[in-house]
Amino acid sequence: MENEAEIVRLEWKTDVEAFRKQASWCGVRPGMRVLDVGCGPGLTTSLLHEMVQPGGSVVGIDFSTERIDHGMKRYGGLPGIRFDLRDLRKPLADLGTFDIVWVRFVLEYFRREAPRIVRNLKDVVAPGGWLCLADLDNNCLSHYEIPADMERMLVRIMSRMEETFDFDVNAGRKLYARLYDEGFTDLEVELVAHHLIYGKIRESDAFNWLKKVEVASLKVPELFREYKGGFEGFLEDFGKFFHDPRRFTYTPLILCKGRKPAG
Repeated sequence: MENEAEIVRLEWKTDVEAFRKQASWCGVRPGMRVLDVGCGPGLTTSLLHEMVQPGGSVVGIDFSTERIDHGMKRYGGLPGIRFDLRDLRKPLADLGTFDIVWVRFVLEYFRREAPRIVRNLKDVVAPGGWLCLADLDNNCLSHYEIPADMERMLVRIMSRMEETFDFDVNAGRKLYARLYDEGFTDLEVELVAHHLIYGKIRESDAFNWLKKVEVASLKVPELFREYKGGFEGFLEDFGKFFHDPRRFTYTPLILCKGRKPAG
């Protein structure tokens, strides 16, 4: 999803109230030390920082220098909040340990490397602390009534994202097993609608979805040779479909949390 508008997309698409509700379900509360994994431009780190006050602290980590710099400039400077440039595929133990490690919309970008990342994250969960994983399932593929040629193209695009770019369309359904395999206990799972779009489209949803489709499609231009109008035609057709108030679109979000055994 790297593109010139990614910071704007990440901040605009964040539903603040839904985020707070999900973080509360994971157990975030005042006084805790929390790690925000894949923090993006820092909005979620700022929200977690509010939730752990008084007395708590949050560290936001991301692999993007641009997003970490944005987070430090916009949300940094307060006691108990900091940002750090990190590659999740490498050891993280020098960060210390955390009461909660929060991982939302991250593992979907690491289909093959997800097990190693979860093991790295386990190392920074304090004994008795929680690892919280949240990701989408059947990502970008649940629409009605979408024309058959557009639906086939979306399936081809997402298949190529998995094969070539390590994206995981079905990351959400794997989260429970990720925690189970690493020996976490007291596992709990929650299923909610992340996207539930019908009727008149919200500006933020239109921007988010059209940007996602555009960026993904630009990575695989060869797929559009047989589509009427090519890439531009597909993007125009998807835009028309998505702005049609008859359209119905949804994406499930699966949240899973587990406790690291004490000792």
